[in-house]
Amino acid sequence: MMQWWQILLLTLYSAYQICDELTIVSSAGSPVFAGFITGLIMGDMTTGLAIGASLQLMVLGVGTFGGASRIDATSGAVLATAFSVSQGIDPELAVATIAVPVAALLVYTDIAGRFSTTFFAHRVDAAIERFDYAGIERNYLLGAIPWALSRALPVFLALAFGGEFVDAMVKTIEQYQWIANGLTLAARMLPGLGFAILLHYLPLKRNLHYLAVGFALTAMLTVLYGNVSALGGAVAGIVGTLPEDAGVSFVNNFKGLSMIGIAIVGAFLSVIHFKNSQKVTVVAPSNSESGEIEDDEI
Repeated sequence: MMQWWQILLLTLYSAYQICDELTIVSSAGSPVFAGFITGLIMGDMTTGLAIGASLQLMVLGVGTFGGASRIDATSGAVLATAFSVSQGIDPELAVATIAVPVAALLVYTDIAGRFSTTFFAHRVDAAIERFDYAGIERNYLLGAIPWALSRALPVFLALAFGGEFVDAMVKTIEQYQWIANGLTLAARMLPGLGFAILLHYLPLKRNLHYLAVGFALTAMLTVLYGNVSALGGAVAGIVGTLPEDAGVSFVNNFKGLSMIGIAIVGAFLSVIHFKNSQKVTVVAPSNSESGEIEDDEI
């Protein structure tokens, strides 16, 4: 059960994050930041970061042009994290059953916020004709109210009155385990979908070697930092507190992926060297003092 002050703080954050996204652009309106803030308020930052990161990857390649609207993954992260922590819902299930539907539905409130600001835009135009600078500033700031309400109002209503509905929905889904498994699998695929959308718009054919070296470095660093605890176990195995095969398995896993990564990095450097060697330097013809081109042949 959420406390009243948690609902208030999450509502205020939802109002602020869209204004930040439109003006300051400090990344406070990103899904991963929303998950962090919501997790901090709800007392479980791990769940908040997991949900926020999943939604951040989902919209990684999604952008807007002009006045186009897109799914509101930030508000989805707020509600999914809040209900996941307060009602003990699995984070992956919360992403599929709460975050994604909310993100899609809030497209309509985004549109409402966009056309509501035109009222203040016309008032700004009228103030410009009157040279009313105070009126220009006042109506410009008032234009933030529809934007803030487009996020704060649905988030507040969902947090204040949607708890019973979410609880009943999750219990119904859990009665049919195959539905829950399918939704969980769909949530796990969303980050991959975000990467696929992003890669679709990137010039990969010309820069495939950069993609390969990025993958190699990520894989190697994952192995390096992911096996820090295993390194402690291997050291402990040397003094006899662990079986000998523990240290051997650690070394083997550690070397295998690293050598693959080093090979990919080497291939990347070879491609870069080959491309640089194919560049032809064009030397401009030199002119003599008389103005004639010395190396011109007819």
